[in-house]
Amino acid sequence: MNLLPHSTSSLCLVTGPARSGKSEWAEALAIQSGKAVVYVATAQTNPNDPEWQARIERHRDRRPETWQTVQEPVELARVLQQAQPEQCLLVDSLGTWLANLLEQDETAWEQTQQALLHSLQQTQGQIILVAEETGWGVVPAYPIGRTFRDRLGTLVRYIGAIAGATYLVTGGYVLNLTQLGTPLSKALVESAKGDAEKRER
Repeated sequence: MNLLPHSTSSLCLVTGPARSGKSEWAEALAIQSGKAVVYVATAQTNPNDPEWQARIERHRDRRPETWQTVQEPVELARVLQQAQPEQCLLVDSLGTWLANLLEQDETAWEQTQQALLHSLQQTQGQIILVAEETGWGVVPAYPIGRTFRDRLGTLVRYIGAIAGATYLVTGGYVLNLTQLGTPLSKALVESAKGDAEKRER
């Protein structure tokens, strides 16, 4: 079964909560692409945090030795722009990348976000993005936590709108939202059209 999208878009989004298996699914998609895989790690190592280092090592141990690894915690748009047609870039993860830039004010972040979206639409390679779902829990108690959640939720929504396929991994299952769901923009248009027809009756 071909897991990658039959679409003119070369962009695939994999999202899900913590420990859901989203990274494993993204890695399976990368293998199935048949392209030369470049694993783009957005995490910054921290020798003073053994648990964090252990997480990074687990991800590293899962990856095939033939994969190239690029560590880029900030300049993600630049890396995507350099992708070649014969490459598949697996970016893990958007949440970690966003956290590295959380000190940006709203104006700077909007510019960074737009640069990323532009690079995703212009890239020549196959791109698989892993993103965390953070909006299903309680509202964070601190402003920086709310900023992180809101920015990530908005970014994932924007990317989902342009992706050839969007997958949700949760509860031990993979759901192809592109096949099962209705894009929100389309749903809003259909709802407005339905309301207008009702008023005309």
